[in-house]
Amino acid sequence: MTDATSCLVTKLSHYLPLSDEDVARLARLERNERNFPADHEVYQGGDRNKDLYIVKHGWCFSYTDLPDGRRQIVKIHHPGDVIGFPDVALKHATSTLRTIEDVCLCPFPKSSLDTILRESPRLSALLISIALRDHVVLIDVLRAMGRMSAQERVSYMLLDLISRLRITNSKMTDTIRLPMTQGQIADYLGLTNVYVSTTLRRMERAGFIERDHQHVRLLKEDEMICLTDFHDRYADMDTSWFPQD
Repeated sequence: MTDATSCLVTKLSHYLPLSDEDVARLARLERNERNFPADHEVYQGGDRNKDLYIVKHGWCFSYTDLPDGRRQIVKIHHPGDVIGFPDVALKHATSTLRTIEDVCLCPFPKSSLDTILRESPRLSALLISIALRDHVVLIDVLRAMGRMSAQERVSYMLLDLISRLRITNSKMTDTIRLPMTQGQIADYLGLTNVYVSTTLRRMERAGFIERDHQHVRLLKEDEMICLTDFHDRYADMDTSWFPQD
């Protein structure tokens, strides 16, 4: 059973059929909703780490401040994401959460995971696997940011975003909505605003992408994959080892 109103259920159902009981458990995590405007700080790094957040709609990002005042965006969050898993074992948040656009988040206390861990071993294994996979994705991103050219970095980011978004939107083809500013893209890729702007124009002229306001169409996705050695970590997952409920 899936609940079309829940991006989290849609996302998890991509990897594992969910029972009615599991859908109900997840629904309880989404009972409370909080709306935040664009460019709003939800919490700061160092704040007491009591809650996790499910993204209901809208985009946001986690970032850290560098000693020289620059900002490094470490994670972009979409609907269906659970924010806070990397910090679940820590008493204080390691990054700051800021909205990109108007966002609806569903906060729930870490203690709410207790019911899932006790009552649903398969759902627990899935949530843990997604958190561990995100660690592998972070390694991929570090490799991309540390060794690739500006065009390769932008290509990699677009490939990563569209691969993630396809999990909760099966109708998505080659076009994504990208509400991020060039400054935010620069803070994510470790580039300057000028570099991002120049690179996007260059990619348009070369026929790699097509832009229309906030929408970006990937015209040469296969070539971009070859250019960056991109591996889609989202489409499939090994669930063969999951326990039986």
